[in-house]
Amino acid sequence: MKKTIFKVGLLQSLFFFSGLYAQTDSTKASKIDEVVVTAYGVKKEKKALGYSFQDVKGQTLVDAKENNVTNALVGKVAGLQVIKAGFGPGSSSKINLRGFNSFTGDNQPLIVVDGVPLSNNLGSKVKQNGKDSNNDFWNPDLDMGNGLSDINPDDIESLSVLKGGAASALYGSRGGNGVILITTKTGKRRGGLGITYSTSLGFENIFMKPDLQHSFAQGSNGLPNLQGGDNTTSWGPAFEGSNMTVHDNLKNFFKTGTTAQHTLSFQESIGEGSSLYTSANYLNSNSQIPNSKYERFNFMAKMNSNFGANKRWTTEVKAQYMSVKGTNRPSAGQGDANYYPRILLMPQNIDVRDYREGQMQNEVMSRWITSNGVNPYWTAYNALNADKKDRFLLNGYLKYQFNNWLSADVRLGTDFYSLNNDARVWTGSGRNNSYSTGQQKFYENNYIISLNAKKDNIIGKWGGSLSVYGQMMESRDKALYFSTQNLILANVFSTSNTSDLASVTTTEVDMWKKINSVFAAAEINYDGYWFLNVTARNDWSSTLNINNRSYFYSSVSTSLVLTDMLKKLNGTTLNALTFAKLRAAYAVTGNSLPPQQLYNTYTASTDPSGHIVLTRNKILFNSNLHAEKLKSFEVGADMKFFDRVSLDVSYFSNNATEQLIDLPINPLSGYEKKKINSGGLHNKGFEFVLNTDIFKKESFVWNVNVNFSTLKSNIDKIDGIVSKYPLSGFDNVAFFAEVGKPYGAIYGTKFLRVEDTSSPHYGKLIVDQNGLPRATSDQYYLGDQTPRALFGFTNSFVYKNIGLSFLIDGRIGGKFFSATQAALQANGLAADTAPGGKRDNMILDAVVEGNGGYTANTKEITQQDYWGAVTSGNLGITEQNIYDATNIRLRNIQLTYNFPKSIFQKLALQSAKVAFTANNVWMIYSKAKGIDPESVFAINSNATGFENLAFPTSRSYLFTITLGF
Repeated sequence: MKKTIFKVGLLQSLFFFSGLYAQTDSTKASKIDEVVVTAYGVKKEKKALGYSFQDVKGQTLVDAKENNVTNALVGKVAGLQVIKAGFGPGSSSKINLRGFNSFTGDNQPLIVVDGVPLSNNLGSKVKQNGKDSNNDFWNPDLDMGNGLSDINPDDIESLSVLKGGAASALYGSRGGNGVILITTKTGKRRGGLGITYSTSLGFENIFMKPDLQHSFAQGSNGLPNLQGGDNTTSWGPAFEGSNMTVHDNLKNFFKTGTTAQHTLSFQESIGEGSSLYTSANYLNSNSQIPNSKYERFNFMAKMNSNFGANKRWTTEVKAQYMSVKGTNRPSAGQGDANYYPRILLMPQNIDVRDYREGQMQNEVMSRWITSNGVNPYWTAYNALNADKKDRFLLNGYLKYQFNNWLSADVRLGTDFYSLNNDARVWTGSGRNNSYSTGQQKFYENNYIISLNAKKDNIIGKWGGSLSVYGQMMESRDKALYFSTQNLILANVFSTSNTSDLASVTTTEVDMWKKINSVFAAAEINYDGYWFLNVTARNDWSSTLNINNRSYFYSSVSTSLVLTDMLKKLNGTTLNALTFAKLRAAYAVTGNSLPPQQLYNTYTASTDPSGHIVLTRNKILFNSNLHAEKLKSFEVGADMKFFDRVSLDVSYFSNNATEQLIDLPINPLSGYEKKKINSGGLHNKGFEFVLNTDIFKKESFVWNVNVNFSTLKSNIDKIDGIVSKYPLSGFDNVAFFAEVGKPYGAIYGTKFLRVEDTSSPHYGKLIVDQNGLPRATSDQYYLGDQTPRALFGFTNSFVYKNIGLSFLIDGRIGGKFFSATQAALQANGLAADTAPGGKRDNMILDAVVEGNGGYTANTKEITQQDYWGAVTSGNLGITEQNIYDATNIRLRNIQLTYNFPKSIFQKLALQSAKVAFTANNVWMIYSKAKGIDPESVFAINSNATGFENLAFPTSRSYLFTITLGF
């Protein structure tokens, strides 16, 4: 008894500064008895969770009005980063939670929709037998959107983010990078007919433009271009004092894009215990990029029912159909397929519209400034591509409740899609008259059964639950690609119409994977205020050797609701601190091995003489490989003050070990790399989520939601000998996982400087005999791509029927390389090439190396000479174009008006709402000189700190009307 009194007194002292406490039961100790959906659809009280949990309401995703629902998550969840591709409508976005955990994996969380995993693959060709996706510097694969972008946001009821290992451990290796649970809407009884119709009309234009100089025209060395010359650089004469006009060619070429969207839904209860929800959605986006279009059609039907004696049976049947079509998606890279550089780098004394006439039909000759250049209008209308994806997401659920504490259920689900694509280049330019086509089919089937028991007060105040599961998963990715660069009959696009068999490329991919699993989750709780949860899972994977096929994951988490404990021990409630919970969790999860990564195989082909040739992969596979492991630890606290201000604080530490890497080896062995389990990285950080109603009255509510997260990343080891592991490389810019540095170390050339600290010239540039800067011969560390912090700040106001909200979000820290800036500098268009609008000659404060020492530089050089030296090669001196990725922007503004219900009393109409939404409103802070730091070149690579002539990001304005009948 004395011990109990001591504990209660200590806790009361700890809470003294949080507010006065009363000895009555009039105030509830906890109002956070909210039930949330966790792994495998299990519903739990939020207070029982021993890990961080964040959910996003479906209406929030709808209001954001993003074509890709992935982008609607920006700034909404602490520790969640959305990485975007910058190549037109429907391009991919990928999600990263709490940093990168794998050297070679895609590092994305598992997406689960109504209990069925959804493939969130990034939209390029499927990886082929261990080979990387095509991120070629010159001609990469087209980006055809990520899997989550197929979902219609209007169908989402809620989205829950499981970030910690304990939260996602039940999903085994597939949940190693976290899990995003999407719950779709169900039928609910509503007034009227239960029909809702909404329509949106949107407009988009360029959000950001690179910083350009507007003082000098086409030419070289201050002189105009000679008539008939092919020089398209902007090192010519000044506009001032001439009769030349400055043209904004980005504005002239890109048009105002339009987006139209229509959604019709019906939801209703059908009889007693049954409900139906159906919806149809059509999205049509005509991009700001000429002749580029994105369409999406969604249909969903979902029925829930409780039936039988005492309503013991529960069923859910759902079918979702998604049809996505992309037309003339823009190409990336620095090759001729990407026509954006021709517009961006065009001298401003020339109007790109002068070259539009007659270029927008097939089979016409390209007419351009230079004899060998390709007109961007011609490319937009003669280098065509199309892709069509038909996708089905199906699931069925059946549950039987034996009694008030025991139930069993079975769930069947499939994700299937077929993707067809082709690309055609017509005659009329220096590009080959070419054709390519491909087909990919993917399916994943899941069969899950479970037995669930739950009972309170089993022994005294002790209660608990136990769920035991069995699961079979099977997936298959099958694709066939064909391309030819030479057609016999011009513009006859057929696989048989090729003039040179050596130019034909045919690739077949077939990857099959199965995982069988048994797992369990158990909970013990005492008197409703202390909870202990444990999970255990064992997987058997077909992609591992039979001796390593079986692997085990487990987790443990606990939560203690202090306010409930105080109340139940002696009836104490706190006026100021209305809820307080401490939590802790530890888990082991991982990342599994992709198919065909164990044994080396040979590919048969013929040489020019017809002899059979067997070739093998350049990677030496290892049959003893096993899955990566991720050990995660998390502690945190949830608090609520005055029943109005809630604060969630977390600290996490993730330690990824036994990385699956392709370690470089001596090529004399016959292989270039060998696949091994080795290496590790460590991510840790803090997360804060604050939500408060600053002002709350019947007619006016002001809500503020803030999330902030920090991240510290460090590579612990590679294999004990090698200290740098290549993630990717583009020309002379390389990305590494390097021991002792954050993930994504950026390496490249630097300006050659005096490195001798004892020299009086220490730190000065070393120039050549002409006074021009020089580059180092070796690559050096120039920073890393990992952000140090992410934040989102949402203000929401509701006054009577009017609503206003805005989101400010940002990224702090990390760096990226901009190839766009390098190209602008080389062509004399970057603002830096004309400081203050002038191009005065200069003498660099530098030294010349010679005779074993240094002498002061005295050579005068022009701006053109200087930038020509800095940008020599494809990307120039890397150091010049490394930029801070820190950026803060006004991401979103929403204004809504709900018409009073009183005006509909005599009408069939039950409700009406109008809304205005603006996205990418204002870049508040950025040092990237007009380049959007969110534009990533190789979205399907872990080297996300590289920007390469990405199309301009867009600002959008949308008007929406929603009617309820």
